[in-house]
Amino acid sequence: MKQLADKGITERIFAEGDWVYLKLQPYKQLTTRNEKQHKLSSKYFGPFQIIRRIGHVAYELNLPPEAKIHPVVHVSQLRKAVGVQCQPEDVSLLNADELQIVPLAILYRKMVKGGIVAATKWLIHWSNCSPAYATWEFAEYLVLRFPHMNLEDKVLDGRGNVA
Repeated sequence: MKQLADKGITERIFAEGDWVYLKLQPYKQLTTRNEKQHKLSSKYFGPFQIIRRIGHVAYELNLPPEAKIHPVVHVSQLRKAVGVQCQPEDVSLLNADELQIVPLAILYRKMVKGGIVAATKWLIHWSNCSPAYATWEFAEYLVLRFPHMNLEDKVLDGRGNVA
């Protein structure tokens, strides 16, 4: 019986500096959310950085100042954030050229419904960003915004996702 009961239990231990997602109670803890539809809101918010461990089951998080909830939470309300974390850079050390973000390459393309007519979206790899932070942008918008950029030859021909 004990083996069946312990099957779903996982031991969660986090270190200082780890990034975690915070689970908030629906309809109650609304200060860190900005959604209007509570039924459709996310279950976990963040990621937030762990400042310190308090006891065996509590952690203090680095919450934003506008959050009106207590920064010390139980370990059961936390999920480890997996993936590449964005490290804040000191803007004063960057040149003016490094602050301008321009598209480097089109990683992928797909067709989406745009009302009556289908529209093309491109997965754009931006300068000064890793490919993990690529975003989907409308092709028409990019052509208007960056008229001198010729990325059409970098599209993977025939591999677009027609959705």
